[in-house]
Order: sequence, then structure tokens, then C-alpha cells
Amino acid sequence: MIADLLPPAVAAAEAIGPAPERRPGLGLFPAPGRGPGLGLFPAEQALVRTAGPRRRAEFTAGRACARTALAGLGLPAVPVLAGRAGEPRWPAGVTGSITHCAGYRACAVARTADMAALGIDAEPDAGLPAELIESVADRAERAWIARQAAAGSEAGPAVRWDRLLFSAKEAVGKLWYPLTGRWLGFGQLTVFPDPAGTFSAQVDGSRLTGRWLARDGLIVTAVTWPC
Repeated sequence: MIADLLPPAVAAAEAIGPAPERRPGLGLFPAPGRGPGLGLFPAEQALVRTAGPRRRAEFTAGRACARTALAGLGLPAVPVLAGRAGEPRWPAGVTGSITHCAGYRACAVARTADMAALGIDAEPDAGLPAELIESVADRAERAWIARQAAAGSEAGPAVRWDRLLFSAKEAVGKLWYPLTGRWLGFGQLTVFPDPAGTFSAQVDGSRLTGRWLARDGLIVTAVTWPC
């Protein structure tokens, strides 16, 4: 799904289905071992040493996608560690983003000579909890969501617009942090999706355009900042 939203300069990989807690080495991974860190470099294992089984499985599956995506750029398997805010730390000359939700993991990477930054996100195509919508969307965005819901099928593909808005903001935030060194709060950017499969985002006087897709119970969003 995610590759359909990204330009040719970006290499992407995805996995669908439950994240396995253990899986054999597949060539792109480090030599296989035993235990919850299977498929991880030692430095990566240290990042999730105290995490629960689900978090370890998600982390390992996300790093597997990262290695496949990096291979798509012709790069070798290397540890993908975490920065001070938990963001992936990519090899020199590479930018990228990792996402995961129940039943889906994906990674997208590009050379910084081609792409300054990018962000991807995946979410279940299900409504947000009612108590979250006011913290995610401002008044204008909530009015837009209400109009789309009221329009029903005439607005385009059936999708939970509140969750789509959330996902688009997550993707923009993942792009923004590597560029500026700060995370965005939901209230610091305004996003309006287009039923045709794009969305526009306004943040700090900049305008970005991203793309979205809803399929098989999932929503995926992607946004890029070309050089």
C-alpha cells in the first residue's frame, strides 16, 4: 500500500499480518539467534531489552522493513537506532520513516540528495475515541469532518475521516522533526484531506501536500519534502 503513495526516489517495504515474535534470518538480517531480539543487531536489541513481547515484536518487524527498504536503495543492513525522541536514526545520507499498527508495518527511505525528509503513518480505519477528537482537530477541521461524514458516499471512498486526519498529522510530524528538531503538537498544524486521495497541511507558514489510501481496514498516509 505505502509504495503507491510515494515518488520513485523513495524505497519502501511493508509487511501485513501479526508481527511475529520470532522469525528466522532472511539474508538481509544479522545472523539469527535466539530470544526476543531475533533479527536485531545487538545495539537494537538493547533498545527493547525491557519492553514487553508486543513492543519487541513490533520493533523487530519494523526494523526488518527498514532493512528491506534500505536494500532497495542499494545499501547494506545496518543498525537503525533511535534518537532522543525515539525517532529512527538513519545512515548518513538517508532519510526515512517507520510506522506500524495492528496487522501492518512499513518503512520508507530515500537518499537526502533526492528527498530532504519524509513521513509515513498507518492506522486502523476506525473512528477515534470521542474524547480525543478535540485534541486532534481544531474547530474548522472538526466541521470539515462532520461535513464529510454527512455527505456519506458522495464524498468519495468510505473512510473514517477523523482517523484519516489523525494519520495525516502523524505523518507530517514524522517529517517535521528531522527537519527542525522539534515535534509538532496536533494544534500546531492544520490538515484538510481531499476525498480524491491527497491532503494539504499548513505548518509554520509552510504548505505540504501528502497522499492517503484506505484499503482492507487500514489507512496509510505519506508526505515528502523534496530537496
